[in-house]
Amino acid sequence: MSFLHAVFFAVMQGATELFPVSSLGHAVVVPALLHWGVDQASPGFLPFLVMLHLGTAIGLLAYFYRDWLGMLGGVLGTGPAAENTTQRRLLLQLILATIPAVIIGFIIKKPVAHLFANPLAASLFLIANAGLLLLGERLRARGIRRSDTLTARDALIIGLYQCLAFLPGISRSGAAMVGALRRGVPHEEAARFSFLMGTPIIFAASVIEIPKLIHAHAVHALFGVALLAAILAGIVAYASTAFLMRYFRDHEAWALLPFAWYCGLFGAASFVLLMFGL
Repeated sequence: MSFLHAVFFAVMQGATELFPVSSLGHAVVVPALLHWGVDQASPGFLPFLVMLHLGTAIGLLAYFYRDWLGMLGGVLGTGPAAENTTQRRLLLQLILATIPAVIIGFIIKKPVAHLFANPLAASLFLIANAGLLLLGERLRARGIRRSDTLTARDALIIGLYQCLAFLPGISRSGAAMVGALRRGVPHEEAARFSFLMGTPIIFAASVIEIPKLIHAHAVHALFGVALLAAILAGIVAYASTAFLMRYFRDHEAWALLPFAWYCGLFGAASFVLLMFGL
C-alpha cells in the first residue's frame, strides 16, 4: 500500500465511519473500483483499517470529552445528586448497548471475515444499508426522548441494531441511529448516543488488532504509515462529527434520506461495475 493510498483511506475512514454510509463497505469497494491492486485479504490490511478506527475513536473522544467527563463525574459523585444520577444512567445504557456487539462479534467474527475482502458482497450490503436507513426514517417513532431516558431494554435493542454492521456495507452509526429512532429518540440525540456507544467498541477493537499490525510483513514501514494515517483519520473524524451533529439538529424531518439515496446509488453502480469488470 502506497502512502497516497493510506492518506486516501484515512480521509475516507474518518468521514465514512461517522456518516451513516459504512466505512468498512467503502474500504472494501472503493479500492476495487479504482483498480488499486490493494490486497484486502493480506494479513496487514484489516489491522491497518483498525488503526484508522483507533484514530477515529480518539477523534470522537476529543469531540465528546465533556460527555465522558460528565459520566466519570457521575460515577465519582462529584456533581449535584440529580446530575450524577442522570450521568450514571447514561453510562449504564451505553454499557448495555455494547453487550450485544461483544457477544455477537465473538460468535460471528470468523464466519463473516471472508466478506471483508469481497467487494461484490459489500456493494450489495451498501444497497441493504440504503433500505435500512429508508425504513428507519419511515418507521421511526415520533418523539422527543433524550438518550439518557432510555430503558435497559431500549439500550439492548439499539445494541442489536448496531450488530448489523458486522456486515461490510451496513453502517454502524446508521444502524444504531435507526435503532434509537425506533425508540422515539430524535436524530441529534440518536447520533450522540450512537457516537458515544461506538467509541469504546472502536477503541477496544483497535487495541486488540494493533499487535497483529506490529507483527505483519514489512512491519516498520506499515506501522509508520498506519500511525500517520490514524492521526489524519482522527482529525477528519472530529470535523465530521461537528458537521453531523449540527446537520442532524437542523434536519430532523428527513436527516437520513440523503445518505440512504447515496448508499443505494453507489452500491448499485458499484455492483454493476464490479460484476462486469469495468
